[in-house]
Amino acid sequence: MRFEKHRDTLTVHLEGELDHCCAQSIRREMDRLLEEPQIRRLVIDMGDMSFMDSSGIGVILGRYRLLASRGGSVAVRNMNRQVARIFQLSGMGQIIEVMQG
Repeated sequence: MRFEKHRDTLTVHLEGELDHCCAQSIRREMDRLLEEPQIRRLVIDMGDMSFMDSSGIGVILGRYRLLASRGGSVAVRNMNRQVARIFQLSGMGQIIEVMQG
């Protein structure tokens, strides 16, 4: 996982798999980065991610709730076909913006 900050936006680039094995450590690291109150938007770039399970959905949903509670937002981008399918089947596409590119 790598990240970059620009003004009020934190972009997190995920790599490999976001599953039950690594979800807790990714969740902790994202929460640490989101402690900065000026961060109002989280963009999760999944371009280098190959797989996501329900634990990954939980990570994204939790960060959505955190940012929504302080008037912020979450978006995802660059999902592969399999991850996009899981994302849509879970209903996450209805509450989290899916960016192109």
